[in-house]
Amino acid sequence: MNKKIFIKTFGCQMNEYDTNRIFDTVREIGFVKTENLDESNCYLLNTCHIRNKAKEKVYHEIGRVKKNFRSRKKPIVIVAGCVAQAENEEMIKREPYIDIVIGPQAYHKINDKIEEFLSKQKKIDETEFDAITKFDYLDNIKNSSKKISSFLTIQEGCDKFCHFCVVPFTRGPEYSRPFKKILEEAENLSENGVREITLLGQNVNAYNYKNYRLSDLILEIEKLDGIKRIRYTTSHPRDMTEDLINVYGVSKKLMPLVHLPVQSGSDKILKSMNRKHQISDYFNTFEKLQKINPKIKFSSDFIIAYPGEDEKDFNQTCDLIKKIEFINSFSFIFSPRPGTTAANFELIDKKISLTRLEKVQKQLFTNQINMNKSLEGKEIDVLVENKIDGGTKFFGRSEYMTSVIFDGNDLDMGNVIKVKINSSNQNTLFGKSLENSEQRVA
Repeated sequence: MNKKIFIKTFGCQMNEYDTNRIFDTVREIGFVKTENLDESNCYLLNTCHIRNKAKEKVYHEIGRVKKNFRSRKKPIVIVAGCVAQAENEEMIKREPYIDIVIGPQAYHKINDKIEEFLSKQKKIDETEFDAITKFDYLDNIKNSSKKISSFLTIQEGCDKFCHFCVVPFTRGPEYSRPFKKILEEAENLSENGVREITLLGQNVNAYNYKNYRLSDLILEIEKLDGIKRIRYTTSHPRDMTEDLINVYGVSKKLMPLVHLPVQSGSDKILKSMNRKHQISDYFNTFEKLQKINPKIKFSSDFIIAYPGEDEKDFNQTCDLIKKIEFINSFSFIFSPRPGTTAANFELIDKKISLTRLEKVQKQLFTNQINMNKSLEGKEIDVLVENKIDGGTKFFGRSEYMTSVIFDGNDLDMGNVIKVKINSSNQNTLFGKSLENSEQRVA
C-alpha cells in the first residue's frame, strides 16, 4: 500500500514551487500526495519567515496535528522552509513531536532523511546551504505540474541584505540555475499542458548564468508554442537592467504587469532599509517602461511605519502611490525579524502605524477599484485556468493578474479568450466569454 504525504504550504510562490518539487521527489520512495491529513503517514509543513508570528504558526499547526493523531500512530512530522532554516535547533528542542527539520536548500536530501529517520528513529536537523546540489538533483526529476499556470524557480537567495529581511539568512547567497536546465523544465511544463509560466526568484531579475540574463530566458521561453503567457517575480529595482526593460518592447508573451517592490516613497527610509536605490531611480525605470510599452501597469510592496518613518516620509509614500497608480500591491506594518539589523530599531507607536496602514491601503484599494471599473463594458484577454466547482462559471486571469469569473465553456480551458466584462469589485472582474463554442468545435 502506498505511503501518503500531506503538505501544508505557507508564504511565497517559491514555497509553492518547492512543495510541488517535494511531491515529485518523495514519489521516488513510494509516497503519494493526499489532501486528507487524517490518512497521512507523513506530514510536512513548508514554512515562510516573512510575515509576523511565523514561528508561532508552526507550533499552532503542529498542535493541530497532535490533536488529530492523539489516539493513533503519529505520522512522520517534517518542518521545512525558511522558519526551519532560521529556528532549527530551537524547534527540535521545544517540540518533541517534530521528527525532521529541513531547510529550503536541502530538499534534495529529503528522501534520504525520511528513510534515515524510519530506520534509526532519531531526530534530524538538515539545514546546510547547498543550492547547486539541490537543483542538480531536481533537474533529474521531471516537474509533474499540470496546472494551466505554473511556477518555475530560476534563481534563489539574495545578496542585498536589506535591513528588514531574513532571506539572505534563510535562503543563502544568490544562485542562478543553469540556463539550459531552466529551458528544459519550461519545455516539460509546456508538454504537461502548462500555458503560463511565472519565473521565480528572491531577486529574479538578478538572474545571471554565464552572461545569460532574465531577458534571454523570457525570449527563449517565448519560442515554446504551448506557452501563452510569461511572468516573473519578485524583482529588485536595482536589477531592472536596460535589456530587461527593452524586452517589454518586443516580447509578445511577457505580461504588462511589473511587480517591482519599492517598500517606501522616502529616500531617507530607503537608505535606512539598505535598499540601495532611490525614488528617482524608481521613477526613471517607471518612465522608461511606460514609454516602451504604454500598456504597462505597476504593482509593489510597501512596509509601513518602518522605524524612523516620520510624517514627511509617510506622505512621500502616499505621493508615490498617487503618481504611479499601483494597481495591485501588498502593504504591511513593519514587524522585526530576529537576526536582522532592523530588529534592534525602535518601533513606531502601534496606533500611528495602524492609522498609516489604513490610509495607504485605502489609497491602494481605490486604485484597484478604479482600474477594474475602467474595464467594465470592455473586451479583455483572459487565460482560462479552471471551472469553478459545482457550477457553469469559469475562472481565469487578465493580463494584469486580476481574477476573472465568467460564463464560458469547457473548450475554453487553457486558452486565451476574449471576455466581455459586465461588472467588477475590488479584486474580481465578472463577465461572459465571447468565444463561439459551435465555431470552436467546427
